[in-house]
Amino acid sequence: MTPSFAGPTPSASAVPPPSSPHASARRTYLLVDGENIDATLGMNVLNRRPNPEERPRWDRISAFAQKLWDQDVVPLFFLNASSGQMPMPFIQALLAMGYRPIPLSSSGTEKVVDVGIQRTLEALAERDGDVLLASHDGDFLPQITELLGHDRRVGLLAFREFVNAQFSQLAEQGLEMFDLEGDADAFTTPLPRVRIIPLDEFDPLRYL
Repeated sequence: MTPSFAGPTPSASAVPPPSSPHASARRTYLLVDGENIDATLGMNVLNRRPNPEERPRWDRISAFAQKLWDQDVVPLFFLNASSGQMPMPFIQALLAMGYRPIPLSSSGTEKVVDVGIQRTLEALAERDGDVLLASHDGDFLPQITELLGHDRRVGLLAFREFVNAQFSQLAEQGLEMFDLEGDADAFTTPLPRVRIIPLDEFDPLRYL
């Protein structure tokens, strides 16, 4: 499935909220693997191409990242632009929401988004800051492992039931796991998911 990233045009309220006055100078780097999130939503959750209103609200995701550790967020959204074309309406919407779109291209068979995110994670290992990765892809396991255990908070934001199983093994090393729907509230309508629900997250009204 080739994701189109079509989505609702952000309103004025979509601009990320101002930082908390108590936030420190430390930053959270939010890295979004948009293709992976969109493909997982379509192929694994919905079993079809998502409608625009069913796609994540990217503004909610950046707002969640800001609130998570109460500090400024640098939201980076990686896109595959190897076709030579950029989805300008979507890029403009990302810019309006405060994201930094990173359209990457390659003339070869490289997974350009994966390589771009891997290089960014490696660069972040050399600077202060916390990291929140939005993806299910196990290709980032070596870089995430390297970031752990260095006085740094590292989180993974995804559909928990579809995350690469090896990420769960990193929880003992400090990796924090967050759910796109349950924790980040990234969707405007409930998704047809069958998953294990922690009791403190169970809302019976969703099923009545």
